[in-house]
Amino acid sequence: MAHFNVTLIFTAFGPPSPLNYGVFFLTLVTYLTTVFANFILMLVIYCDTSLHKPMYIFVFNLAINGLTGCSAVLPVIMNYLVDNVKNISYTGCLLQVFFVNFYGSSGYGLLTVMAYDRYVAICKPLQYHTVMTPVKVKLLLAVVYTSTICFLGVQVYFTSNLPLCGYTVNKLFCDNLAVVSLSCVKSAFVDIYGLFGVVIFVVLPPVFVIMSYIRILLICLRASANAKQKALKTCAPHLITFMNFLSASLFSVIYNRYNNFLPKEVNVFISVHFIMLPPLLNPLIYGIRTEQINKSFRKLLQKRVFGLEFPVKTDDHVKKISI
Repeated sequence: MAHFNVTLIFTAFGPPSPLNYGVFFLTLVTYLTTVFANFILMLVIYCDTSLHKPMYIFVFNLAINGLTGCSAVLPVIMNYLVDNVKNISYTGCLLQVFFVNFYGSSGYGLLTVMAYDRYVAICKPLQYHTVMTPVKVKLLLAVVYTSTICFLGVQVYFTSNLPLCGYTVNKLFCDNLAVVSLSCVKSAFVDIYGLFGVVIFVVLPPVFVIMSYIRILLICLRASANAKQKALKTCAPHLITFMNFLSASLFSVIYNRYNNFLPKEVNVFISVHFIMLPPLLNPLIYGIRTEQINKSFRKLLQKRVFGLEFPVKTDDHVKKISI
C-alpha cells in the first residue's frame, strides 16, 4: 500500500537557535566548497584530453557520485535548521532514501572498479591497454550504475508498500532503516533483501579492494625501489579515498544503530560525516596527490582564467610563456 499523501516529521533538529544558525553556516560553506571542488575536478578532466583515460574517467564519475549524495541531503538539512516546519512528504522521503543509498552503493562500486584498474596497471602493465579498453570502461560503469539502480528501485518499492504506524523520524534525513522502522509490521523478506544488498554493495567491494591491494603489495615486494615508489604514488589517492569512504560508512552504521542514544552534537556530526566529508575530500585528494590532474589544473587556470603572455629571456632566445 503506497502512502503518497502522508507527511513525515523530523524530530532531531529542534527549533531554530544560535547553534542551528552556526551549523547552517558551516554546512552551507562546506556544501558550496564541495560543489565548487568537484565541478573544477570534472572540468579539468573534461577539458584535458590527456586525462581521458580509465582512471580519470572513474574519478570523474566519483565526483558526480559525490555531488549526488551531498545534494540529496545537505540542502534539505540546511532548510530544516532554520525553518520552524520540519516536514517531508513520504514520497520525498523515499526519494531521499534512494539517492542516499545510490550515493553509498555506487560509490563503493566505483572505488572497486578503480582498484581493479590499479591492479591491472601495476600487476599486468603490458596488458593494460588491451584489458582496460574504452568498451570495458563503459561496461564496468554500466554494471555499477545499472545494478545499483535496479536493486535500490526494488528496495524502495518494497519499503513504500509497508503499512505505516509512525510518522516521526528522529534523524536528520531519511534512510531506509528509519522508514522501515515506521512500519506496523516486520517483513522478513524486506529485511533479508536489505541484508543481501548490504553484502553485495557494502561488504564485498571492500573485500575486493583489499584483495587487489594485497596482490599489488606482493608485486611491489619483488620490484625495485623505483618501481615501489611509482606504484605507491599511483595508488595513494585511491587508497586514501577508499579509507575515507570506508571510515565514513562505519560512522553511518554507528549513526543508524545508536542515534537515539547519542548526544545531539555527536548525532549531528556522525549523521552528516558520511554525506559531507567524502565528496568534499575526494576532489582535494585527487587534485593534490595526482600530479597529472594538478598539472592540468594549472594549465587550465593559466589558459582559461588569465590568458596572458609575457616574454621570458633564456640563455639562447626570448620565449613567450602563458601565465
